[in-house]
Amino acid sequence: MHTYPDLQLFINGQWRNSAKTLPVVNPATEAVLGQLPCASRADLEDALRAAEAGFEVWRKTSPRARADLIVRAAAIMRDRQEEIAQSITAEHGKPLAQARLEVIRGAEFFEWDAGEAMRTYGRVIPSAAGGKISVHHSPIGVVAAFSPWNFPMSQPARKIAGALASGCSVILKAAEETPAGAIHIVRAFEEAGLPPGVLNLVFGVPSEISEFLIPQPSVRLVALTGSTQVGRHLTGLAAQSDTRVLMELGGHAPVIVCEDTDVEQAAISGAVRKMRNAGQVCTSPTRFFIHESIFDRFVDTFVARAAATVVGNGITDGVEMGPTANARRIPVLSALVEDAVAQGAELSTGGGRHGDTGYFFQPTVLTNVPSSARIMQEEPFGPIAVLNPVGSLDEAIAQANAVPYGLAGYAFTNRADYIDRLIDEIEVGNFSINTLEASLPETPFGGVKSSGYGREGGTEGLESYLTVKNVWHSAEIA
Repeated sequence: MHTYPDLQLFINGQWRNSAKTLPVVNPATEAVLGQLPCASRADLEDALRAAEAGFEVWRKTSPRARADLIVRAAAIMRDRQEEIAQSITAEHGKPLAQARLEVIRGAEFFEWDAGEAMRTYGRVIPSAAGGKISVHHSPIGVVAAFSPWNFPMSQPARKIAGALASGCSVILKAAEETPAGAIHIVRAFEEAGLPPGVLNLVFGVPSEISEFLIPQPSVRLVALTGSTQVGRHLTGLAAQSDTRVLMELGGHAPVIVCEDTDVEQAAISGAVRKMRNAGQVCTSPTRFFIHESIFDRFVDTFVARAAATVVGNGITDGVEMGPTANARRIPVLSALVEDAVAQGAELSTGGGRHGDTGYFFQPTVLTNVPSSARIMQEEPFGPIAVLNPVGSLDEAIAQANAVPYGLAGYAFTNRADYIDRLIDEIEVGNFSINTLEASLPETPFGGVKSSGYGREGGTEGLESYLTVKNVWHSAEIA
């Protein structure tokens, strides 16, 4: 059994504690795992000064040297896969098999962006004789990054990877509920030889940290994965100091199931993926719009597979779904179910808390949910699926787009004419056909509408962390 890590802040290459702490709780057992130090104002000031100095060192480090160091750190994370995964399962609750995959996914983000560090090309623009016009990319500066609790390892990895590959320094405010993933990342970079101040890790009261860091003149990018509400607040703070933002915000992913698909396979795939991470995924398939001719078959298969989901402590072999990450999720999910049923929806399975210890919620399926129900507009961020019949592709597309979110969307069909329309008309940043995978390290990830700004991953992943300078050099004084 691996030991849960010592919880500390990391500032200017040194680990430190703080007088004020918060308990970190195992959501499956409700046992306290440790006491997390909260950064004081002095800690935040130290982190800012360290990041400013670290940036001056790191921006002058060659892309090759940056890439080599990032790859070394990623190798350390891979070597410690089991230790990190055990920590993630303890603090988050997800099944250990899923935690192991998350560690590898986090390492892959670092490895991809390390390669991209050497491909931040500029260009030469043809000009008149006697002159030369060129375009250059430079690291933007200090990055204030904020990562959520649903993926303790891979979400901090995405922020840190893009920043370090670009030559920026980082102050990361990781989630207080799930701090171990970020701590393991920082340990890996410390051992890989990252210069002091380039990567700093703080925890504490989110509003206090954001309201201190974001207005600082040296903070030139705010990178967040979080809710749309929080994203709007931080964007507003950033706007006051003309600071750039990279926002990966909420989603409410539609799934269109057309009449020509393999009904049973689509239903099983949908039920399994919906319950992954207890539905606490911004790209989680949630609103299923199924052609009426196959609706009953789809519902029967989906409900049976959802109800059969093995729920329990993620450390136990065979468990498919762990608890929600914290106690406050249970009443939120219960209220969404109660509202939908009160407005005429059918509760096909689940609907409430699972057991009396831990923050478990039953795998839940609602069918024939009216558009007036809150869950049709509000992201549940839990193991609740909505299954509704539609009479045509036109209706399915209209329903899919009838929310302010646009992060991910999915469809099951083999018809070329349907596929062309879906690609053109579904309003999302990530669209998948006959698969419920939404992103890879090599693909750009982000949303439209209220689901955010900018992209992480792919060749576009470093753009937010770089500035563009146009240089016009004339051989003679004009």
